Amino acid sequence: MSVAVKRITNIDAEIASDCAHYYDDPLGWVLWAFPWGEEGTQLEDFNGPDNWQVEFLEEWGRQIKIRSFDGFTPCAPIQFGIASGHGIGKSAVSAWIILFIMSTRAHSKGVVTANTSDQLRTKTWGELGKWRKMCVTGHWFEYNNGRGNMSIYRHGHSETWRVDAQTCREENSESFAGLHCANSTPWYLFDEGSAVPDKIYEVAEGGKTDGEPMHFVFGNPTRNSGKFHEIFHGQKHRWITKQIDSRSAKMTNKKQIETWRQDWGEDSDFFRVRVLGRFPKAGDMQYIPNDVVHICQKIETRFYQDDPLICGIDAARGGEDNAMIQFRRGFDARSEKAYRIPGEKIRDSMKFVSKVVDVLNRHQPDVIFCDSGAMGGPIADRLRQLGYNAIDVGFGESAADDKQYRNRTAEMWSRMRNWLFAGGAIKENAQLEKELTDREYTHNDKDQLVMEKKKDMKSRGLASPDWADALGLTFAEHVPKKILTQSDEILTMRGKVNKKALRSPLDKLSC
Repeated sequence: MSVAVKRITNIDAEIASDCAHYYDDPLGWVLWAFPWGEEGTQLEDFNGPDNWQVEFLEEWGRQIKIRSFDGFTPCAPIQFGIASGHGIGKSAVSAWIILFIMSTRAHSKGVVTANTSDQLRTKTWGELGKWRKMCVTGHWFEYNNGRGNMSIYRHGHSETWRVDAQTCREENSESFAGLHCANSTPWYLFDEGSAVPDKIYEVAEGGKTDGEPMHFVFGNPTRNSGKFHEIFHGQKHRWITKQIDSRSAKMTNKKQIETWRQDWGEDSDFFRVRVLGRFPKAGDMQYIPNDVVHICQKIETRFYQDDPLICGIDAARGGEDNAMIQFRRGFDARSEKAYRIPGEKIRDSMKFVSKVVDVLNRHQPDVIFCDSGAMGGPIADRLRQLGYNAIDVGFGESAADDKQYRNRTAEMWSRMRNWLFAGGAIKENAQLEKELTDREYTHNDKDQLVMEKKKDMKSRGLASPDWADALGLTFAEHVPKKILTQSDEILTMRGKVNKKALRSPLDKLSC
């Protein structure tokens, strides 16, 4: 063996020994592995990580120590969720995570993803390439950043000691399945976690059952639904979470942030998401805000005596979708009971009609709007034969106002949204709340309002909005007031009409 080769071998052995020393000390490794403050390097003006990065690395090390993985016995996953504003240095941290695990854990396997292939290749993976060049262990690894081949692996161990960057398309979900790394660390890193489909999160769960599993999720909190949102809410007890204000980070453009504050206001959703790292009161493309729904669940019921009772029937052929029957009278969609008929019980349309008729006989609605898709058409036909005032409504049909709305769905949801903002009372039902706030919208090239398709909602791991669509159907058409006799007095649920009381408590909320 030549003297040069022997010297290189000895240096690598020393580096490997130091890496082993830093096994449970990510912060110490990051300070050791990169040329902080060294003249002529990209880090000559930096003496170390930012404060929030130091806190993250310290907590990560503490969690590693707590688990004390012995190389055989599976331990509980280390899971971090970090929501933040823009420009705080998440991509740098992502590169450190990759290089630290690769350098300290032989035969570890990881998968990295981001919201788009461009974000993944140019930001997340591009940042890794920059830090690898500065890393003391960088020469150990083969780094690829070509289209269709974004990977990093240990020389000589391309199959067993590697990290792959995968796009997060749902059809690519199998790439996130079990990593088969029982004697080392199987791990995942999701960049821009709000936009990663729920299906990817679900599949990744199967890769965290053995070894020393880890999962890191970073992102701007743009949505009030989905798995990223759940990490900070319903699943918060299973994750170590942190929400970071961009103003506290060293590298952010403070002048630009101040401009945003002046233009948008600190409590605006724009500022909350892009600076404060807080979830919005309404997601970027969320059509009905959460705070409006919460108020409408508590608001006092109110209607006039001449308000007609309107019924909406959202039919379904079966399977996972449910059939829903919803009633509304004026601003009251709470007092009358709503009915859910599970999909597996409604395959026979005639049996379903008998159930519907039983419900209608109890409530005696003035008009019924029935979904004409799936099996809805024959149901409406039969109801009319039985003497009910049933009207077919096709969700995909042209809207009455086809300049503003792509179809009847968009038109009905717009009317329902306006009704909620005006103070409509709804039931305190978790499923209805979720469906009303989950659905997103956009505008097409004709500037028509377009509601998110059900199949697209399902691709995000969401259920079909059966409860919300049934309520939406009660807004299919304008229904005139009932004709009252002279002796009838127009009343609210609480007594005589009080015009001041009828003002909505949502009047001050922005539509």
